[in-house]
Amino acid sequence: MFQNIWQGRMDGDELLYHRLFQRVKEEHNYDRISTNDFVLHGFAVDEGVRRNKGRQGAKEAPDVIRKNMANFPVVLPDFSLLDFGNITCEDGHLETTQNALAKKVSKVLLKGGKSLVLSGGHEVTYAHYLGVKTAFPEQKIGIINIDAHFDNRQPEKGVGASSGTGFWQIAQEGPINSLHIGIQRNSNTLKLFDTAHQYGMKYILADELFFENLPSIYQRINDLLDTVDFAYLTICMDVFNASVAPGVSASAYNGIFADATFMHFYRHILKNKKLVALDVAEVNPSLDIQDRTARLAACLVNEWLMI
Repeated sequence: MFQNIWQGRMDGDELLYHRLFQRVKEEHNYDRISTNDFVLHGFAVDEGVRRNKGRQGAKEAPDVIRKNMANFPVVLPDFSLLDFGNITCEDGHLETTQNALAKKVSKVLLKGGKSLVLSGGHEVTYAHYLGVKTAFPEQKIGIINIDAHFDNRQPEKGVGASSGTGFWQIAQEGPINSLHIGIQRNSNTLKLFDTAHQYGMKYILADELFFENLPSIYQRINDLLDTVDFAYLTICMDVFNASVAPGVSASAYNGIFADATFMHFYRHILKNKKLVALDVAEVNPSLDIQDRTARLAACLVNEWLMI
């Protein structure tokens, strides 16, 4: 199914020479998942972007990100990545599609695997979280959202859930334990800030992400992760500067960079043993330049695969 996607340069058959395309396995049976396997789903959906009046095209992202992941070297000898293919949205039935992903993610986590989703739009947030919560209904789930936006908008009547409503939906199901990193003042109305405060959504502004502030950033990350049982990390690629991530629905001229400051706190999150789920969202290949955004998304995913 993915033979034309998972391919790259062959340096040899020995494990020391392996690249990711040599180790990934196409899979269909959830009973074959073992503890600590990375399990990949593509969420080839941008119906939520359409509903949110954004620029469509993100549904093509999962396979493009796969291609950009394929040639990375494998650094862990016992590494295992199982690819369960893509989930698509039929006839605009977003809610049905979100529930389908949630069920699959739940199966992964109950088998002891780690859930990895390459997404289209950021409507993946509610689906991925729902999968974690379904697997661990009595446990406290923490969410870290690296994003320029809160995505806590109340669904519009007659439109329903969208790529901008995920955290509002999560908050309706009980107390929300979230930290939003990279929030832009010029990307969120005062209403959205008020909603964040109302639901206790913690946040770190993009303006606060500088090297001298790393101790404070670490502490705020720890404050969340120390109080939860499991963690889910979601990355919206529009958090990054348009020069390095042009291929998104809402590009940011003043977005953050994947520089030393970012990588320090990002790897700090990835090293936490409570992290069981990660996704990247809002890569739009039709708007990308030389796969810059897809390549960056692939690199961020690969960081988790190396820890």
